Amino acid sequence: MTVTEMLLARAADDGPGLRFEDSAWTWREHVQQCADHAAVLRSLLTGPVKHVGVLADNVPSFSFLLGGCAFAGSVLVGLNPTRRGAALERDIRLSDCRLVLTEGRHAALLDGVDVPVLDLDGPEWAALLDSCAGSPLSPVPATPADLLMLIFTSGTSGDPKAVRCTHEKIALPGQMLASRFGLSGSDCVYLSMPMFHSNAIMAGWSVGLAAGAALAMRRRFSASGFLHDVLRFGATYANYVGKPLSYVLATTESPDDADNPLRIVYGNEGAEADLAEFGRRFGCHVVDAFGSTEGGMGFARTPDTPPGSLGPLPEGVAVLDPETGSVCPPGVVGELVNTAGAGAFAGYYKNPEADAERLRDGRYHTGDLAYVDENGFCFFAGRLGDWLRVDGENLGTAPIERVLLRHPAIAEAAVYAVPDPAVGDQVLAALVLSRPLSPEEFGEFLAAQPDLGPKQLPRFVRLVNELPRTSTYKIVKRRLAAEGTRCSDPVWSRRGKESVYSPTPAVPTVG
Repeated sequence: MTVTEMLLARAADDGPGLRFEDSAWTWREHVQQCADHAAVLRSLLTGPVKHVGVLADNVPSFSFLLGGCAFAGSVLVGLNPTRRGAALERDIRLSDCRLVLTEGRHAALLDGVDVPVLDLDGPEWAALLDSCAGSPLSPVPATPADLLMLIFTSGTSGDPKAVRCTHEKIALPGQMLASRFGLSGSDCVYLSMPMFHSNAIMAGWSVGLAAGAALAMRRRFSASGFLHDVLRFGATYANYVGKPLSYVLATTESPDDADNPLRIVYGNEGAEADLAEFGRRFGCHVVDAFGSTEGGMGFARTPDTPPGSLGPLPEGVAVLDPETGSVCPPGVVGELVNTAGAGAFAGYYKNPEADAERLRDGRYHTGDLAYVDENGFCFFAGRLGDWLRVDGENLGTAPIERVLLRHPAIAEAAVYAVPDPAVGDQVLAALVLSRPLSPEEFGEFLAAQPDLGPKQLPRFVRLVNELPRTSTYKIVKRRLAAEGTRCSDPVWSRRGKESVYSPTPAVPTVG
């Protein structure tokens, strides 16, 4: 099915379609808005390349424009409002935007950009929409393979890449998740993750469209506003990515927190302890999946999946040694590779080098590290860029981070490599603490962890107030690694081979 067909299936639906603050639209009205926006886009995008950039928070126009692009045969480019100057201009140029539509609050970010800009809050846009009000539902024919959206990767390891998102890539996850969780027109999907990112589109917007559930949009995620919104909108389903679960859990708990309509919370990169605690506190089922913007493979947890595991290794997926290409034995870290092909990966836009890096020898290389236990369950071990080479042994960062987060004083942990003066890497762990922690207590804790090998012990520990993150809450480790121990934060170092730590003298910050 295409997104166009999914929208047309809602054209006569008078059930709740979209809610935002104090405004509401039925699905019939939502689809008509998509048709009106499509008519405007047809009038503005007259050349062969019909790419329109959208620089906006989660506002109704974003939803109407995505549907409008489906009807008009255009491509929506999700632009990140946290990008600035040359970086934002680079994204616009790379994605061939012929026009950028922006909220007034973000318009200043586009000063000097050599592309036409229209203010979604301005009179010119309002006049264009008024002139196209009531446009007929006459969408451009679309196939599942047609390009609908360009979504940029988070850019944690370099410049963001524009991922090609076809109709099928957006429609299929929505249909699958709506069916899996039994969602229908009586449900409400809460959207607070940024809609320029894949999680909000494929695990939120598309799910509501497929189910005919109401979409309740919040301009930007708010931990303190989460439960209030769930109650206000009657939300039964919500999506997340990464850290937001822990932010919500950090709010003051009330005895009646579980007295709410929320049934399913679905996302990825949630901390294991947060998943269970969130489900307990809010009386819902939290499902944490493994996925990426590229969509080259997916995992499905089974009832017997052990804590911390992505699930059983899917058919056609293997953990391979990045150097030899051979299958890694149980417990050995390697790269996750889809040996059956590209999966849902439709390529990057205008980046054949990155395509070639992902697709080699008919296989899709995720760039993710993992290992498989003796029962065939797979465990995430970090990104390929997080690969550590300590005393001749290859290590992943994620298993170390999972161990560190067991300590009640450690709220967040990021493990990364710093150069070893002799050869290879040393392990540095940046920690955000929820209460004071002494080097002695930390060392005793590590010594008591049976699954932490001697080469996984951090050589250095950096105590930070917060970790640098992207707008989609992913940690930017490359910034931390570039600083090493040359920072103004407290740094501990390990003496010898034992887990004994002591403060080190402050080293001037780089630059």
